[in-house]
Amino acid sequence: MAESDLRTRTFGTLLTAMVTPFTADGEVDYDAAGALAQKLVDDGCDGLVVTGTTGETSTLTDEENLGTFKAVLEAVGGRAKVIAGTGTNDTRHSVSLSRRAAELGVDGLLLVTPYYNKPSQAGVQAHFETVASATDLPVMLYDIPGRSAIPIATETMLRLAEHPNVLGLKDAKADFGAVTQVLAKTDLAVYSGDDGLTLPWMAAGALGVVSVTAHVATRQFRELVDAALAGDFERARRVHFELDPVIRGVMTRVQGAVASKQILKWQGVLPNSVVRLPLVEPGEAELDLIRADLAEAGMDFA
Repeated sequence: MAESDLRTRTFGTLLTAMVTPFTADGEVDYDAAGALAQKLVDDGCDGLVVTGTTGETSTLTDEENLGTFKAVLEAVGGRAKVIAGTGTNDTRHSVSLSRRAAELGVDGLLLVTPYYNKPSQAGVQAHFETVASATDLPVMLYDIPGRSAIPIATETMLRLAEHPNVLGLKDAKADFGAVTQVLAKTDLAVYSGDDGLTLPWMAAGALGVVSVTAHVATRQFRELVDAALAGDFERARRVHFELDPVIRGVMTRVQGAVASKQILKWQGVLPNSVVRLPLVEPGEAELDLIRADLAEAGMDFA
């Protein structure tokens, strides 16, 4: 099997960073999580990231994280890769949660840069290597300095790529020069972590996207990714332009999990749009902006 095929089969090519549905009283709705996972896979996802940033992992208990992994595995295990968000800013905690996720049978781990602590690059490297060595699962690193306060430096990423379990990168740094070096100098499976940059990142060699907006436009993202992988950039550009107002509505008006849940409720996919504090649901002015963006894309929720 070709190296590109092996990398694609490790994580997939279109992964939705799933929201975590809640009941009206704020408890995790495991049935709704399973149903959402089934819909996303039916519509074209070959991978799902569970309880990452968009899954409000920072306000979930370990038992809620693990319960959500289990619910999604029961719903779509074997049909799509289930990637567990087990990264935290506490290395020992990340190791423990990763091992417990592995026992449940997840297909891989998403490890975010340790946030708030602001470690040195040596600390970043040691953190990732320690967690990646804790299980035999493939690991996707998540570089998002807008949330973690620090980037994974390119030199650090190149060293981490030598770890046998570090096989992927979700890049949300928006640094084309840095991602170009990673693509050129490593065999990592690189994914856009910024929905609007999927096309240029894939044109440079990324394998796909870990998307928030794919919650509400899964089939269009499937078409974009497939077109780019096939080298059909005329079709990929067309879909990219079609998706632009949808991405704007999901990613720029309010936090992505908040917008996604609201739109999924409008679409009849989720029964509510409940989020946990400190997140709050959109106000009327924000809802009007989201509706206008979606209407521009032909999605009318007036």
